[in-house]
Amino acid sequence: MQALTEQEKVRKKLKTAILAGKYAPRQRLIEADIAIEFHASRFNVRNALNQLAAEGLIEQERNKGSRVREISVSEATEITELRLVIESLIAGKAAERISNLEIKEMQALKSEMKRAVKSGEYRKYSELNTNLHLEIRRIANDKTASDVLEKLNSQLVRHQFQIYAIPGRSDISLTEHIAIIDALCLRDKKLAESSMKRHIGSVLKVIQAQANSLNFYTD
Repeated sequence: MQALTEQEKVRKKLKTAILAGKYAPRQRLIEADIAIEFHASRFNVRNALNQLAAEGLIEQERNKGSRVREISVSEATEITELRLVIESLIAGKAAERISNLEIKEMQALKSEMKRAVKSGEYRKYSELNTNLHLEIRRIANDKTASDVLEKLNSQLVRHQFQIYAIPGRSDISLTEHIAIIDALCLRDKKLAESSMKRHIGSVLKVIQAQANSLNFYTD
């Protein structure tokens, strides 16, 4: 595997920090401060900011610099509607291609998700949820669809874990994810597609219900 360049390392660190919520929506990103924090040159920081702007994570204004982009409710809705179509397609492909070993790994992941919800570890559950969706994409082996989803999800993922504080939401989400996993393990393409549609459709309803605050967004 080719080693990352210094510029790529800065981009990756900064992207991870934004997605983890270290920088709040609309927060200014000062080149000099980031350069000190990441032990990087301002040139590499500037290029990383430009790349993240192209990905839709930050916005840049003339004479004002860069800041973390805030996602509107309408945009979050549009993104999730696209996810519904693409993730359902990917789930169907994954059901056709999943191996016996991957089925065992899915079952193990399901057990971990159950334990996280039972113990109230919402951030842990959010991480497992993300891992599940990534694993489905890997198994489906559809690079184009996966690349589109990565860009879409990266704009919303920093809000993920907080929705599980809503009473009962983690149990609903867990039931939906179990249905997806079970369909994959049965290698049932249509069931995997419909289970994913049901799940993302549920996410869409949550976004619409929380129209006044995207701080609760997740899947």
